[in-house]
Amino acid sequence: MQSGWNKMIKAGVSSMLLAGLLAGAGGGTAGAAAAAEQDVFRIVALGDSITAGYEPGMTDVTVKPYGYAERLLEQGWYHGRSAVSNYGILGLTSEGLLHYTGAIKEGVAATAESIQAGLPDPRIAAFAAAVPQVKTELAEADLITITIGGNDVSSLFLHARELAEADFQAQLTQRLADYTVNVKAALDNIRAVNPQATILLADQYQPAPKIAAKEVYPKLMEAAADFTEVAEDLVAGVNRPDAPVMLAPVAEAFAGNEMYLTHIFTAGTPDFHPTQQGYEMIARVFSEMLWGEYKKPSAAALASASAPMSIVVKGIELNTPNKPILRNGQNFLALRDILNAMGATGKWDNRTASATVVYGGRTVVITIGAKTMKVNGADVALDTPAFLQKVGKEDKTYLPLAALATGLGFDVNYSSKLRTAFINP
Repeated sequence: MQSGWNKMIKAGVSSMLLAGLLAGAGGGTAGAAAAAEQDVFRIVALGDSITAGYEPGMTDVTVKPYGYAERLLEQGWYHGRSAVSNYGILGLTSEGLLHYTGAIKEGVAATAESIQAGLPDPRIAAFAAAVPQVKTELAEADLITITIGGNDVSSLFLHARELAEADFQAQLTQRLADYTVNVKAALDNIRAVNPQATILLADQYQPAPKIAAKEVYPKLMEAAADFTEVAEDLVAGVNRPDAPVMLAPVAEAFAGNEMYLTHIFTAGTPDFHPTQQGYEMIARVFSEMLWGEYKKPSAAALASASAPMSIVVKGIELNTPNKPILRNGQNFLALRDILNAMGATGKWDNRTASATVVYGGRTVVITIGAKTMKVNGADVALDTPAFLQKVGKEDKTYLPLAALATGLGFDVNYSSKLRTAFINP
C-alpha cells in the first residue's frame, strides 16, 4: 500500500489535500482564489480508513480515493462554495482519535507513535507533523464528520464464531465502554478548538452479509445495534442547540444490503471496507441529515464521455433551450442561456463580434475566435475560443462557460465522476 498512499503525501496535507487529489479523481478548484474571499462551507473529516476512502486496490499509484468525503464535497457544491479537508487515518481506533484530537487541541506537531503505535497508514508522519495546520482548519470548520470504532470491534466480530456467547458479550461491552470514554474525550478536544461547528458521528455498520455470516449473522446484527445504541447515548449527552452533535445512522442503511455495499473478501482475505456503492450510501446518509437530500446529475450527463456534461449553476442543473456543446473537454453555452443562468447582464456587438458580460462589478469581454478574453480590461488566456454555432436559421454565440464564470468571480469546480461542472457565486 506504500506507493499509492505516498503519492497522497506529495499532494500536501492541507486544507486543499483532497482538492489536489480531486483534480484527477472527481473535482477541481478553478475558483479557489475567488473562493478565499467568499463565504465557504468548510468540512473537516476525521476518523479511520472509512473517512480516508480506502478500498482494496489502492496500492496502485493511479488510484485516487473517492469515498464519502469526496461525495460530500460534491453535495456541498450543489449548495454553494464548499471545501473539504480529509484527515482519515488507516487503522485508527477510538483511542488513536483521542490522542490525535488531543494533539490538535494543543496545536503542537506530534509523532506517529504518540497518535497510535503501529498504524499502517504511510501518511501518518505527515498527518502528525501537520497538527498545527489541522487545528487552524478545525477551528474554521462549519461541519466535522467522524467515522470511528470499526477498528475497535472488528477483531471481535471476526472471531464471533469461536467465542462463547457470554465471552462475546463481555468483550463487546468492554470495547463499547472504552469507545464511549475515548470518543467523548475526543469530542471534548474538538469542542475546545471549535465550540460551534456541527458534528456528525457515524455509527458502525455490520459488514458481513447473511449468506457469509450464516449462524452468527443475528449475533453480529445485535452487536451492531448495541453499538448504535451506545453512540446514540453518547451524542445525546453532548448535543446542544448551539453546538449540534448528531448520529449519522449508517448501520441502518447497510443492514440487509451488506453484499453489495462492502467488499467482504479480496484475494481470499477479509476486507470490510465499503464498495463505491457503500461510500455513496454513507455520503447519502450525511447529506440527507445536512441538506435533506442527496443530489445526482441527470442520467444523460452520465451516459457517455461524448454526451454534454451536467452544469449546475447556483445549485440548479441547467436545462437550457440551446444544449451545451462540448469542445476540447470544455462546456460552451449560448450567450443568452449563460446570462439567464448566472443572473448577469450582457450585450453582443456585431461590429467587433464580441460579447460583453457584466456581473457583480466585473466585466468580461469575449471575442469570437480570440485566444484571450478581457477581464476588467486585462487579457486572460483561453484554451478554446468562443464560436458561432448554427441553430436552426440563427447563428448563436457560444462562450466557454468555466472561463467566463471564473472571470466573473464565480467559483468553478468539476467532478469527473459525476461529469458535472458546479458554478457558484
